[in-house]
Amino acid sequence: MTQLLAQTAWLIPCYPLVGMLLSIAWFPSITRRTGPRPAGYVNAITTFLALIHGALAMPVLLGQPATHVSLSWLQVAGLDLSVPVEISALTVGATILINGLNLAGQIYGVGYLEMDWGWARLYALLALFEAGMCALVLCDSLFFSYMILEILTLGTYLLIGLWFNQSLVVTGARDAFLTKRVGDLFLLMGVLAIYPLAHTWNYDELAQWAQTASIDPKLITLVGLALLAGPMGKCAQFPLHLWLDEAMEGPVPSTILRNSVVVATGAWVLVKLEPVLSLSPVVMNAAIAIGAVTAIGGTLIATAQIDIKRALSYLVSAYMGLVFIAVGAQQTEAALLIVLTHAVAMAALVASCGSIVLNNITQDLTQLGGLWSRRPITGLSFVAGALGLVALPPLGGFWALLKLTDGLWSTRPALVGLVLLINALAAFSITRTFGLIFAGSVQPMTVRSPENLWAVTLPMTALAGFVLHIPMILQSLDLLPVWAQISKDMALVLTWSTIFGLALGAVLYVGNGVKKPIQLPWKPLQDLFAYDFYTPKLYRSSVVGSVDIISRITDWIDRYIVDGFVNLVGLSSIFSGEVLKYGNSGQTQSYVLTIAIGLVLTALWMSWSFLSHLSITTQLVSLVTGS
Repeated sequence: MTQLLAQTAWLIPCYPLVGMLLSIAWFPSITRRTGPRPAGYVNAITTFLALIHGALAMPVLLGQPATHVSLSWLQVAGLDLSVPVEISALTVGATILINGLNLAGQIYGVGYLEMDWGWARLYALLALFEAGMCALVLCDSLFFSYMILEILTLGTYLLIGLWFNQSLVVTGARDAFLTKRVGDLFLLMGVLAIYPLAHTWNYDELAQWAQTASIDPKLITLVGLALLAGPMGKCAQFPLHLWLDEAMEGPVPSTILRNSVVVATGAWVLVKLEPVLSLSPVVMNAAIAIGAVTAIGGTLIATAQIDIKRALSYLVSAYMGLVFIAVGAQQTEAALLIVLTHAVAMAALVASCGSIVLNNITQDLTQLGGLWSRRPITGLSFVAGALGLVALPPLGGFWALLKLTDGLWSTRPALVGLVLLINALAAFSITRTFGLIFAGSVQPMTVRSPENLWAVTLPMTALAGFVLHIPMILQSLDLLPVWAQISKDMALVLTWSTIFGLALGAVLYVGNGVKKPIQLPWKPLQDLFAYDFYTPKLYRSSVVGSVDIISRITDWIDRYIVDGFVNLVGLSSIFSGEVLKYGNSGQTQSYVLTIAIGLVLTALWMSWSFLSHLSITTQLVSLVTGS
């Protein structure tokens, strides 16, 4: 039975697709008898079935080579487009992670959207995301991966805009969609440009081609940068990072999925393309530079935010920046470990913060405080997620960053210091968020704040427990290094960087020794971090402003030149028709006379040049004869 499930693992995306289609029956426009709630239950069941399928197939695939299956999609005029599927422990394990987090988000949504009529739409879109991400990790083709990413981009727009009667939600969905489209456009250029060079889109064949490829460095650099732009947009990397902040307008159940695994879709494609990108040192250095700028900038910005969701969203960009650094340094195993540990820890953090927002009706950190005594379960879940995110042994984040720094020390030692700085800033930022929520005195918004109902608390605590069990899961999969082979110095330095960030944050925001609110000594620097390095203003004054000016100029040309010429022709026809209608007497002889006069006038006009030339010639002859 398990062998059959392993062979049919490519069916895993079909479970959520069935749930998505069944959700349509409970749209409010179709039925009001039962309400939309059954759509959530149906999707939870189909997601659970997909999770069980992957979990039962996983033991069979451990230690076995990958199996490749080709599903025919289009065959016409000599063109054969088949969908290659890779069934391996890695890909099926990725589907387990996706299905597990989506199941937690769906159960969470039962409590979070208890009185909302948008259930069916939310669960249908969550199922679409689940199916798309499972298909993405199983797909072994760059071409079809691009198609799936486009579907996920549309799903992002629809999920963020779930509450479309709110203006901020509409603008947030629009801006997020357009920002991601920039990266998608360049990715499409790279997808189309790589095929004439490699004559394949399959990831495995691209990796084999890259081992022996001899290609113009400038050409492969341009292609590599185009391929890099797509993951930049998906992973919310600078300068395409603003969409994730806009996406926080969506409901928290979708944020759990988005901040954990949706942003990692770009990282997955980036890891798969690493053999091709490594053909150009410029592209690899660009990946490191983009990741470094985003990671440092994201952690600094997160330390100055007063919105819970914004503080977490910039940390998501920062950790995806670490993935870019890892791929740029050819540390793909470390990149995948960071994706795994970050996904689980961030899901627990988002669930904890969402539980607080749901009860306290605010996400302003300055209006919270003193919740540790009132919300101990939520606080412990937040602590588990926070410690699992940073490099604190023996939790998962420590092993992921240790894997990265260990590999960097022998190739790019300067980047080790950068990773240590990012880890310390992340630890400080997450401790600051914890202190503003749970420490300090009780505020008016936190006087009455009991724990939420079971549908919210259960998935939150389950995610926190999963964070704590990540090291044991990695150990069972033989993904942890042997203790004797660990770089003790590197582990110690990583631990001390985490302790430094946690201690500094605790002194400033958890203890009572420093007066609140805390501001940096230099106000412009505080504003620089708080306003995202003024990136939105720079966008409005540069990209958005230039597009607005070009649009206005184009509109003027279209309205007054193109349309003006067309309107002139139309008005001329109307005027001539109006003039001619007064000559309609209904008598044939009048029409013949009019036509005759017109012909005579036309003939005189056409012969005028000839008559003029003949008159001049006659005068010349007369002058010659007279002389």
